[in-house]
Amino acid sequence: METEQENLCISKDDESSESAFHCSACHDDQDWSCANPIRGRAKTRSLSASPALGSTKEFRRTRSLHGPCPVTTFGPKACMLQNPKTIMHIQDPASQRLTWNKPPKSVLVIKKIRDASLLQPFKELCVYLTEENNMIVYVEKKVLEDPAIVNDDNFGPVKKKFCTFREDYDDISNQIDFIICLGGDGTLLYASSLFQGSVPPVMAFHLGSLGFLTPFNFENFQSQVTQVIEGNAALVLRSRLKVKVVKEHREKKTLIQNGIEENGVISTSLEMEMGKQIMQYQVLNEVVVDRGPSSYLSNVDVFLDGHLITTVQGDGVIVSTPTGSTAYAAAAGASMIHPNVPAIMITPICPHSLSFRPIVVPAGVELKIMLSPDARNTAWVSFDGRKRQEVCHGDSISITTSCYPLPSICFQDPVSDWFESLAECLHWNVRKKQNHFAVEEEF
Repeated sequence: METEQENLCISKDDESSESAFHCSACHDDQDWSCANPIRGRAKTRSLSASPALGSTKEFRRTRSLHGPCPVTTFGPKACMLQNPKTIMHIQDPASQRLTWNKPPKSVLVIKKIRDASLLQPFKELCVYLTEENNMIVYVEKKVLEDPAIVNDDNFGPVKKKFCTFREDYDDISNQIDFIICLGGDGTLLYASSLFQGSVPPVMAFHLGSLGFLTPFNFENFQSQVTQVIEGNAALVLRSRLKVKVVKEHREKKTLIQNGIEENGVISTSLEMEMGKQIMQYQVLNEVVVDRGPSSYLSNVDVFLDGHLITTVQGDGVIVSTPTGSTAYAAAAGASMIHPNVPAIMITPICPHSLSFRPIVVPAGVELKIMLSPDARNTAWVSFDGRKRQEVCHGDSISITTSCYPLPSICFQDPVSDWFESLAECLHWNVRKKQNHFAVEEEF
């Protein structure tokens, strides 16, 4: 990514000149700052690479159509083993392997709340991590408030070694080396929401209902966890969406301690500019804009790189990652995309049009969703099913691919795990096979 941007901004004659630039996907501004500025429009981006009419200057894009180069360091100590044969920053999925800069010492254990069937696996895992691996275990405080854990005297000595945190209050992003999830796909989505920047590697055990994103069975957890601690594991980088919500300032928000705002948004992403309120989210599955409780059709405009591409009239629209393509988007009729494909999917929800089909756009584009001026009612937006809020006239939702993917640890490899999940969880292309001819017949 960095090399490509240098080639974009600096000519061969000026390679020695000073230049300052950064990844526009990771920052709010969209332009590159170079000694020789990029020609073309500074703020609006065109889908065409041809020169503007009436201008002799060559137009050059200020943003790559490809997604941002993903950060391959995950938390304080983990990173992905580099492949010297990488082309265009897209590694062969089979070559994506986990490695550690230093041995991991801390682990976050995420357990599905209010599920009695997970208490015993949770206790066994924590005992194994603390007593046999001498690791620091982080657990959410409300997990330990379960009466079955509080009243278990045998588990007391282990529980005292835990480090606890509270969602929306405590920032643990720089203290976790890797994550273990016990539950269903929702635990992985929750783990993603806790890390608005770099995400540590995530190992997810299938102890929930569906388990599309949780490839590990708990029976042999000791050997599987040991392999991860030793750095012997395959990775799939699940791209996330960087979402910026800009709202007209209507009421004063109250900030809570430790820099976390009351709806869970980090206060550094909450700014007041010209009477507007700005919030940012990292989304693993999808952003859903729908009509909410209104009986009217939703009426929202969708822009791609500043150009209006369509107006959605229906129940709403889903903007999803490849990981999210097998979730709500699949139920709405979208195709299923492998997590290694750099793309963003736009799927209408019950559109009032026979020709409105789901589309896939390059990961590097920037989408913006706003209420149409003719909309009869407001819309509602949610991020991975959480942080649901109303969208009014004048508000906007900007979406692009984040440079902070979620590194999910594979049971086998990214391709095998994905097709296994399609078969086991969604029963993809399952049908009774056609019988062969018993005897030769003339056709």
